Amino acid sequence: MRALDVVGVRVEMPSNNPIVLLRERDGDRYLPIWIGAPEASAIAFAQQGVVPPRPLTHDLLKDVIEAVGRRVEEVRIVAVKDNVYYAELAFDGGLTVGSRTSDAIALALRVGCPIVGDDGVLDSGGVPVPDEDEDEVEKFREFLDHITPEDFESGSEER
Repeated sequence: MRALDVVGVRVEMPSNNPIVLLRERDGDRYLPIWIGAPEASAIAFAQQGVVPPRPLTHDLLKDVIEAVGRRVEEVRIVAVKDNVYYAELAFDGGLTVGSRTSDAIALALRVGCPIVGDDGVLDSGGVPVPDEDEDEVEKFREFLDHITPEDFESGSEER
């Protein structure tokens, strides 16, 4: 398993589908995952520190986990099959629960736990970005600084 950081979400053109972009912490690979619009908004809200007046689904899940005295230790992206990514929530005490990757990422950002990816997932879906391409990554980060959750009004299911 490799540690991953969430770079952010964006809309892929021309399909207008949201993507969450993860970066291998100690490597040069990026992992783009197509997600649904609601999940893109949930991830963007968490990254921007937006606190809604009432809890959204991922906030509710965080509150329920805390209320029952459990803790999410890490989110694991464990497989990719037919371009669909699979994740699991790893709880204290060794319990794991399967999850859509986008939901797991949105929850990880709320609870502050690490996100890790299986080596096989990164080997099959990771895109190497050499250091000389860091300018492109910086342009993407600038784009992320100016995008809002409202930019994801409609979209498709996670792929």
